[in-house]
Amino acid sequence: MRIRIVDAFTDRPFAGNPAGVLLLDAFPDDDRLQKVAMEVNHAETAFAHRLPEGGEADWALRWFTPVAEVAMCGHATLATAHVLATTGAHQGPVRFATRSGVLIATPLEDGSITLDFPTAPLTEVDVPDGVAGALGAEPRAAFDTGPNVGDLLVELADEKTVRGLTPDHKALAAYSSRGIIATARAEDPSRGYDYVSRCFFPNVGIDEDPVTGSAHTALAPYWSARLGSAELTGLQASPRSGRVRTELRDDRTLLSGRAVTVIEGDLLA
Repeated sequence: MRIRIVDAFTDRPFAGNPAGVLLLDAFPDDDRLQKVAMEVNHAETAFAHRLPEGGEADWALRWFTPVAEVAMCGHATLATAHVLATTGAHQGPVRFATRSGVLIATPLEDGSITLDFPTAPLTEVDVPDGVAGALGAEPRAAFDTGPNVGDLLVELADEKTVRGLTPDHKALAAYSSRGIIATARAEDPSRGYDYVSRCFFPNVGIDEDPVTGSAHTALAPYWSARLGSAELTGLQASPRSGRVRTELRDDRTLLSGRAVTVIEGDLLA
């Protein structure tokens, strides 16, 4: 197996969100996929294989954290599309068959890639008891993000509060199937982003995810409604950091960013 490590949602190495990418002839058994993802030990490892021509999708795609398979992953999809484009394995837009339906990735002339993902359905909920203590800040509002994303989205007072969070990750695990998205409006939009976020996913073995494409399918409709624009840029303010351009199109959200391959080699085991 040829394996690559790709930094996604960044235009430089050692930033953004790293993902393992393996292009296969077919999927081996789930136990082997999980063991490879555990060995890679990044937030996500993507496994893809080509599908027969004439179907609704070009490649099958699955994503694994070090401890579990997930239903949707933006940065590992971006990383996979980047590998397909840069290696010549696939030219032009690519349709991925996934657990979240058919997802389309389109390489653009400027070197970025746009992902076409389903928009997360947001349902306002009461702020659960204990969330403020576990997060270390009092949410203004809370929203369920639906089954594909599986997070609790909370808006905090301001950008400084989001950046300064030091949550109790173990305690956060009780409040959603995957984790918590904490967000706030940008303090100064002239810096090139409209809102900030941080993502904590203890239930899939990720204390803090560096840059989360799937979370932006919930952040895009949330902030587009509040800021009055279908096109926005989100900054995920993790230590590695990364920017995601979003465009809301009703029940679809377009996520755009760049990726950089930093490691390439052979999996020998």
